[in-house]
Amino acid sequence: MKLILASYLLTIGCFSLNLSAQPSGINSQSNRVVEIRFQAEKSWKNPFLEVELDVVFIDPQGGRKMVPAFWEGGNQWKVRYASPILGIHRYRSECSDTGDVGLHGINGQVKIIPFYGENKLYRHGPIQVAAGGRYFEHADGTPFFWLGDTWWKGLCKRLTWEGFQELTADRKKKGFNVVQIVCGTYPDELGLLQPSWENEGGLPYLDSNFSVMNPEYFKYADRRFEHMIDAGIVPAIVGGWGRAVNLDAVGIDGYKRHFRNLVARYGAHPVVWIMGGETESKQGPWYAAAEYLAATDTFDRMLTNHTSHLRDALEDHAVFDFDMDATGHAGYATVNKAIQDIINYRTIAPIKPVLTGEACYEEHMQGNFADLQRYLFWGCMLSGAAGHTYGAAGIWHMGVHGDHGNWGGWDHQPYDLTTWREGMHFAGSAQLGKSKALLEEYHWQRFEPHPEWVGKGDLKKRPKEYDGYASEARFAAGIPGKVIIIYQPKRENYVWAGIQVQNIESGSYSIFYFDPVSGRRFNHGVVTISGDWTSPNVPSPQDWVIVLERVVEN
Repeated sequence: MKLILASYLLTIGCFSLNLSAQPSGINSQSNRVVEIRFQAEKSWKNPFLEVELDVVFIDPQGGRKMVPAFWEGGNQWKVRYASPILGIHRYRSECSDTGDVGLHGINGQVKIIPFYGENKLYRHGPIQVAAGGRYFEHADGTPFFWLGDTWWKGLCKRLTWEGFQELTADRKKKGFNVVQIVCGTYPDELGLLQPSWENEGGLPYLDSNFSVMNPEYFKYADRRFEHMIDAGIVPAIVGGWGRAVNLDAVGIDGYKRHFRNLVARYGAHPVVWIMGGETESKQGPWYAAAEYLAATDTFDRMLTNHTSHLRDALEDHAVFDFDMDATGHAGYATVNKAIQDIINYRTIAPIKPVLTGEACYEEHMQGNFADLQRYLFWGCMLSGAAGHTYGAAGIWHMGVHGDHGNWGGWDHQPYDLTTWREGMHFAGSAQLGKSKALLEEYHWQRFEPHPEWVGKGDLKKRPKEYDGYASEARFAAGIPGKVIIIYQPKRENYVWAGIQVQNIESGSYSIFYFDPVSGRRFNHGVVTISGDWTSPNVPSPQDWVIVLERVVEN
């Protein structure tokens, strides 16, 4: 029998392994992943299909987790474990082949010690739904403002390892802390297991029912997910895609194998699960797939579904922790519907956080520019969204010169020839980061929508494309008697008129305009408001945010 224990070196930004044997146990910092390696004595034709290995961990408080292990290739198996609970955690392996003494009945222990770094995902823990069901928080109760980016095809080799690091650094700098990324069937592809799925290790599976797994693919995927996490970014991992290449093409047993493999490799990490992209109940037994994923994930990471039909027969399933709307890309008509969806779904029981997970990628098909991105962000956030996911042409499909990576209508015609590096520099991503930073200066998690705080005086001067939904384009939220934030969309050209404020608690307010394009502020001092009030003229004819902070009198 040969047992090799390995732990991650306890340094931020690094996922190196200490391969020296540690028979007395290993140490790991709280919430960080510790990896334990097992070496089988037997050989199988297809270990991925023929053998299952689980490891039961008992924490110092008596809690029990049965954690699935994964086949790493050859006769190597690994299990990954993390916990916020300090002290000695004991484990014992349980193999479906009880006769393999290299895999079955192995005992050991892990000592969890305090985390000493600055990474919020380790310091405060993975993210979860906060009490009350309106927003997200870390495991220790620290609020988490979800600002996501869309990298559906971010594991493919069109995005090189160097490029992945560059894009991660750019998004971290701009304030993004979630990336939605597919590890499974890709969207808008021409069939299963296309060469365009490959990363540096090849395809994830070598047959259409996902019974022959390629460990080399997942080793390279590991490196990308771990780099993202070390940058403080949560991978929101999509298990597959419903539209075009759906569940029936793979089979429910194949998806269960796939989800078990994903949970084993990444469940101990601070991830979020998106069961599928554009998945609906009519596409196959997604109920069963969702239930299997939830039951297999012993770490209980948040689970959602990405769909344009929120809370239908599938999305209303109790296993989903929050709602993710995928509205589309048809300009302001889509944006207004996305905002209205936020408003509507906040009223549905049971209460769950809701956010837009796909709407109007920036410059998708040469449209949806930065002004629309700002309108979408502020309209959603001030209408009660728990966060927001942005997307950009070039990035979601990881286009490069000569290989666009996306097919509209599946007839070999691309939506965009934009490259990921071009998309990285679109203006909207930086602008949303500035807007997120403004909201984080306040107790944003306590904000409630208050469209009645905004007067209707200038609605007649708004552009016609705003017509349709979204409470007549009146966006305001905050904490009554404390802070008020109003978003004024761009009106007609040459309109400098101030913003009408009404129905707020009388008192003195410190007021400033915030430019959602540049992040500049224009202070207007302290104003005493009693009844309706119109702010000073906006600095220029564009969209603006006005902030009113109640002044506490001595």
